[in-house]
Amino acid sequence: MLDLRLIRSDPDAVREGLARRGDVDPGAVDALLALDAERRGATEAAETLRARQKEDARAIAAAQNAGEDAGAAIAAARELATEVKLRTAQAADADRRLLASLALLPNIPDPTAAPADEVIREVGEVPVLDFSPQDHLALAGARVDMERGARLSGSRFAYLRGDLVFLELALVQWTLRKLERHGFEPVVPPVLVREEALYGTGFLPDTEQQIYHLPADELYLAGTSEVALASLHAGEILAAATLPRRYAGFSPCFRREAGTAGRDTRGIFRVHQFDKVEMFSFVHPDESAAEHERLLAIEEEILTELRIPYRVVNIGVDDLGASAAKKYDCEAWLPGQGQYRELTSTSNTTDFQARRLNVRFREATGRPAVVHTLNGTAVAVGRTLIALTENGQRADGSVVLPEVLAAHGAPRRLEPLD
Repeated sequence: MLDLRLIRSDPDAVREGLARRGDVDPGAVDALLALDAERRGATEAAETLRARQKEDARAIAAAQNAGEDAGAAIAAARELATEVKLRTAQAADADRRLLASLALLPNIPDPTAAPADEVIREVGEVPVLDFSPQDHLALAGARVDMERGARLSGSRFAYLRGDLVFLELALVQWTLRKLERHGFEPVVPPVLVREEALYGTGFLPDTEQQIYHLPADELYLAGTSEVALASLHAGEILAAATLPRRYAGFSPCFRREAGTAGRDTRGIFRVHQFDKVEMFSFVHPDESAAEHERLLAIEEEILTELRIPYRVVNIGVDDLGASAAKKYDCEAWLPGQGQYRELTSTSNTTDFQARRLNVRFREATGRPAVVHTLNGTAVAVGRTLIALTENGQRADGSVVLPEVLAAHGAPRRLEPLD
């Protein structure tokens, strides 16, 4: 959520920033300021009338103590009480409408966010194969069982079987240990969350069509552990000396995304359930830009050690989503598709999420201030398995896997299945 004080103090800067996104109503800021004026006017009127109520109550009490007739004053007080209730209700209604309008505004893009997707760098050598590359589904064979997954749960669900299970567990363990060395506390969070957690992270109102809802319990299946990690300190005031606080969440994730026909819906590239290790940081506002680069550097370190060729993209402002002020994607080269595809992303959401979730910090002296939050994919397991198998494939259909995962139980090689 945007800072209402910023909108009041510098509406032109807010208009200019939101205009960069291209999909925000140009009159939204003016409408918001009008609602704010209405709310403040009704609130001020109600407070003035309440002050009058107190004075009248004292006058009535004094008259009654003196044995004087206070009937007229009491009748007037009743009329005043009715007016106070009316003004209070008007203020509450204006406040609800103001917050609802404020919730629809996305974050203001960072000045360094790209106007359109911009490739910053390419890292690693795209493999030149002297044979026709296969995609992950052909290489994995029955180890990715889409047919039985669909029979059980519908399209875009899969059983992972055999050596791929050990590969996933090794990948997760290796990643969590690496993140722990980088100062992240490992967390296994709940995946069923309340509506306020999704609202707090900006997924509501914005991506309702992608979210699984359990109306009988008023719970939702989270599409990323970012939702749970962001809410870890909801409503808290953190000591400034304890910042930054960094967490690495491992969880299954659930999304109802439709995707597009063809390569996106073949295999496990775009499925409704997948596992992921997510990084999340609570930082001092002065440190969020540096923390964003730090998260990107960790993502690149992981890809480099896994020997996955990739490129870094500064995401265009029209594709940031509601919460992000700036976002980087790391796109892995997939020989089976012959192109780069998104593997990880990291976003600086500045104070947008923390303001909604009321996560603040306090210096040794002074008033509490809103923290900044950032998130980044360390490992999206399914897509990383795709990148590992396709980039490690050999002419005989076998797959050579990164040696760094072997110590955590991964096979060194996947042999072709009959």
